Amino acid sequence: MKTITFSNGDQIPILGLGTWKSKPGEVYQAVLWAIEAGYRHIDCAAIYNNEKEVGKALHKAFEDGLVKREEMFITSKLWNNAHRREDVKPALKQTLKDLQLDYLDLYLIHWPISFKAGVGFAEIRKDFYTYSDVPLSQTWAAMEEVKKLGYARNIGVSNFNITKLGEILKNCTEKPEMNQVEMHPYLPQEKLVNFCKSNGIHLTAYSPLGSGDRSSEAKKPDEPILLEDKKIRVLAEKHHCSAAQILIAYSIHRDIVVIPKSVNQERIKQNLEATKIQLDEGDFEKLNSISTRHRFIDGSFFTKGQSPYKMEDLWELE
Repeated sequence: MKTITFSNGDQIPILGLGTWKSKPGEVYQAVLWAIEAGYRHIDCAAIYNNEKEVGKALHKAFEDGLVKREEMFITSKLWNNAHRREDVKPALKQTLKDLQLDYLDLYLIHWPISFKAGVGFAEIRKDFYTYSDVPLSQTWAAMEEVKKLGYARNIGVSNFNITKLGEILKNCTEKPEMNQVEMHPYLPQEKLVNFCKSNGIHLTAYSPLGSGDRSSEAKKPDEPILLEDKKIRVLAEKHHCSAAQILIAYSIHRDIVVIPKSVNQERIKQNLEATKIQLDEGDFEKLNSISTRHRFIDGSFFTKGQSPYKMEDLWELE
């Protein structure tokens, strides 16, 4: 499989299994199916509330000799309630305990949003810290420390726009090596991609299939369905594959890591098969010609009510 190389020589497989929205009771089997199928990259996060079950699956895979630890690339993310310098290492150590690992291959700041310690999801003003209270530079300095201690081999961010990346780059000893953001033909993020690549920051695309399995409450009433886009379906027919496989191949064509989520054994296998699809320049131009623009995960749940944060803290607003 194609890989992306970090500055220390570590290689991340360009396709990984996403675990967001994978329920306890389902994710254990999904991880084992993925490893059996040939996946060597699993994407996790503390806030997904399923890392203990992912850890049990990884432990079983290692114990049964399905795969060795050094053959796997495991990512996790620092939740918003552990951004203070003193909170980062304990949060990472809890993730390592849950995943039954001695180290992570990649650790990311999940969002550029800060909650007070112990707050799962901030709703009232007193639950939030501001950038004055906990600057991103403080959180990043702690990320650099856990890397030095060997708890994470590589460090990066998620859901960071150009402005927030710039803040980190101005003050860092080590720059972020990854930015994980929503990306697909409805949200190609060309400006952000160009900025990251020009600064040696790799990208991972989450929700590459449009995150259609979110709850109805989390969806806008008129939101488009990415998997039903006509141009994508035409290309799927041309390549004798599914629309999902075309969307995965789209990110791979751009040298962007992609992490589709599934707990279905056949879909897990199909998603892996997408690594064999070769899009030609005409195919890629068709995907780039799609005029629909839509962000499925808009982050507005962090900016409503009494939150001190605004949408421009998250995205380039165009």
